[in-house]
Amino acid sequence: MDGHIDDPRAEELVAVIAEIRQRVRARNPNGLAPGNLPLPDLLPLLHARDAAEAKVASIGTVNPRPAGLKNSLIQSVKRMVARALDWHVREQVEFNRGVMECVQASLEVLNEYKQTLSAIAGDARELRDIRDHWAEWHRGWEQKLTHTEIQFLRSVSELQAAFQHRVTLMDANYREQMKAQHTEFEHAMERQSEDIHQRFWDDLARIRTEYELLIHSELRLVRQRASLARAVEHAPQSAPPEFANVDWLKFAEKFRGSEDDIRRRQQMYALRFREHAPVLDVGCGRGEMLQVFRDSGIAARGIDSNTDSIALCLANGLEAEQADLFAYLSALPDASLGGVVCCQVVEHLPPSRLPEMIQLVHAKLRAGGLLAIETPNPECLAIFATHFYLDPTHRHPIPPALAGFYLEETGFGRIEIERLSPAMESMPSLAGLPEAFRDQFFGSLDYAAFGIKLG
Repeated sequence: MDGHIDDPRAEELVAVIAEIRQRVRARNPNGLAPGNLPLPDLLPLLHARDAAEAKVASIGTVNPRPAGLKNSLIQSVKRMVARALDWHVREQVEFNRGVMECVQASLEVLNEYKQTLSAIAGDARELRDIRDHWAEWHRGWEQKLTHTEIQFLRSVSELQAAFQHRVTLMDANYREQMKAQHTEFEHAMERQSEDIHQRFWDDLARIRTEYELLIHSELRLVRQRASLARAVEHAPQSAPPEFANVDWLKFAEKFRGSEDDIRRRQQMYALRFREHAPVLDVGCGRGEMLQVFRDSGIAARGIDSNTDSIALCLANGLEAEQADLFAYLSALPDASLGGVVCCQVVEHLPPSRLPEMIQLVHAKLRAGGLLAIETPNPECLAIFATHFYLDPTHRHPIPPALAGFYLEETGFGRIEIERLSPAMESMPSLAGLPEAFRDQFFGSLDYAAFGIKLG
């Protein structure tokens, strides 16, 4: 072997190793790692190992003679000699291999040491950089601290000067401020006092109005009773009715409603009876219906069994008289009336007398005459809880279907049932019920049955 390398790849590898070596030496000309730590040069060991391996690999492969018979004979002899000496050189070969493995292991360990030293050098450089950075930061902090102390002392000086200036102005400004605050406080007290006085007078005016309304109501009752006393002096006396001790005028005012409210609800009868005069109001009470007819220009008169009610009607200039409805109707000429209205009366009659009353009315009406019967509506369950039994003289309710049946059987036609006074208006809690259920069982508190006398 002459030491010349003919393999192009081997030549390329040698060139690459040479270039790497130059770069390493350029970065570490003194053979030092970062941080000025010396690093061992392992290239001589690598070269020695490579040469030994090349030498071992070339055994038996180098043939300086040209090919031919002579060379073949010589090579055959060499192979025979090599096989004959194999037992003698076997241990030497194994030894050589062991030495090469030891060299390879040493190279690997040394390379690891080299890497470790390089890492230690890098850590040392970082520590040095940290120390340098800390020193630089400390110098900057000291400078900032000095600057801050100067600014602080300057600010303290300025604050002291401002404080002294404010102290000098305090006496004059303090008096002005206290005077202004006192004036503002007085104005606030005046406003508060005015507000309290205004609320007091508003409450006083409200209470005065309430008392005036109460006094007016009581005076009206006193005037009514005085009128009743004068009218009763010349009115025929009748036997005392049931519950004679009860003030029925006060009862009607409290539970039925005011006269103005009743007149407002009864305006619908004026439209119905405009062509059916003269009209008889059976059970006229305080005369609200008679006043509605009078205001509408409809001739009407009324009867009632209560002496106080008739006296009140007469005092108001209404045509009314105290009478029993059956006796009065029986005494009238047949076909002498154009219309009969009976509001909140039939529920006071015994059950057997309602058909009798309807028959009497039918006889006294002329052909085409109109009968209207208004009474509590038992289809509305609410009347049994809050309305019907408030009047102790109520006997029993009359269902609309029964009233219509009585009218039809007596000879009335064109029968109409009109439901009045929706329960939800006086009982808003019913709005929470389902609409269909509410309409069927909690619809109207009252109803009116209308019938026309047929020919």
